[in-house]
Amino acid sequence: MAAASLTLPYPSSSSSAASSSSSSSSASSLFSRCSFVHRRFDSRSRVHAPNTAKCDLSEPLKNVNGKPIVPILNERTLPKFLETARMEKTVNRNSTRLKLFSGTANPSLSQGFVGSAFFCIKFKFPIILTLLLNGCYTPKKMLNEIAWYMGLELGKIKIKRFADGEIYVQLQESVRGSDVYLVQPTCPPANENLMELLIMIDACRRASAKTITAVIPYFGYARADRKTQGRESIAAKLVANLITEAGAHRVLACDLHSGQSMGYFDIPVDHVYAQPVILDYLASKTVSSKDLVVVSPDVGGVARARSFAKKLSDAPLAIVDKRRQGHNVAEVMNLIGDVKGKVAVMMDDMIDTAGTIAKGAALLHEEGAREVYACCTHAVFSPPAIERLSSGLFQEVIITNTIPIAEKNYFPQLTVLSVANLLGETIWRVHDDCSVSSIFQ
Repeated sequence: MAAASLTLPYPSSSSSAASSSSSSSSASSLFSRCSFVHRRFDSRSRVHAPNTAKCDLSEPLKNVNGKPIVPILNERTLPKFLETARMEKTVNRNSTRLKLFSGTANPSLSQGFVGSAFFCIKFKFPIILTLLLNGCYTPKKMLNEIAWYMGLELGKIKIKRFADGEIYVQLQESVRGSDVYLVQPTCPPANENLMELLIMIDACRRASAKTITAVIPYFGYARADRKTQGRESIAAKLVANLITEAGAHRVLACDLHSGQSMGYFDIPVDHVYAQPVILDYLASKTVSSKDLVVVSPDVGGVARARSFAKKLSDAPLAIVDKRRQGHNVAEVMNLIGDVKGKVAVMMDDMIDTAGTIAKGAALLHEEGAREVYACCTHAVFSPPAIERLSSGLFQEVIITNTIPIAEKNYFPQLTVLSVANLLGETIWRVHDDCSVSSIFQ
């Protein structure tokens, strides 16, 4: 089946967006989905299948400092991976018990608000969603996409810092009896973001919110999920306890570093995966399935890579065997599998310093790989990640916007995919007691 992929050309200041040209793509039926692509430097139209979907835009695309703002698909034009998995039960879009808010953890880097006034999404019902406004592709933009998808308006919340660095939070509207969704990635600065999330949860609890759901696109401290040496802490469990004790009733997380982290919470956890969004984008590539090979950058990611390869036309699997000598230091030792003359797709849940994936890519080129693509959900991008990723080892680096990307971290090979549709649909399903797992079936 031909894959459907949404393609949006880079908009100019003098004209609105136009649809790009079409070409066929060989991929399995699992790839008939829609996604958004945000490119910083590449103005070329993306190759896509003949049955290209289009946004239902109320106004032309706009440019802000050279970066496109791409609205989310609305309810009438759902991404196909959401549309086909939708339950027979119609999701109630007219609830009066849901609100959405956004929070900020680093005012010096935040964009899109004035002073301490905070932009939030307000539903015609009480649910609250909070996002960190930080970096170039700010959560505010992501929040606007979620709001566009959900058909909601922005609410208000006031967040400021005292002279000594303490955080002050005040909800600017009543949330009594409401279902509140606080969307906040605990990305760098992790401690600031986490503390802000905890205070927002406490503010909602004391404001008599009916339920509080912490929507955490990126769960910080997830890598500290076990003891590898004596006298180490398990910070993931500690953070889970803090969120629970603060008053959250549920957590919605995206691509946790390890599945056992869900067990650290004493409250329900909805775990969503960004795989459909990345698979959809890869399906738009004119690469034969016979030339593909999925590579796990380490032994610990084999299960994730195997699942990804199965959905990517049941591509073969290769494994990079590495031995870590210290924190954030990795050494590639060997390659298990054949990549000669093939297009290698490296899949991981996050890229931090990019040491593991860069050394793995170098090994793949030595073993004869034709091209190497890097895919991950969470782009932490700690120095010197940008230098390693832009060094020419990768044909393309594909990430999602679960973490806001600072403008200084953009480079020509970078592609950012939006997960706003995915989060928006999941919030609706949680709110209406519908199945979340059916989205990924």
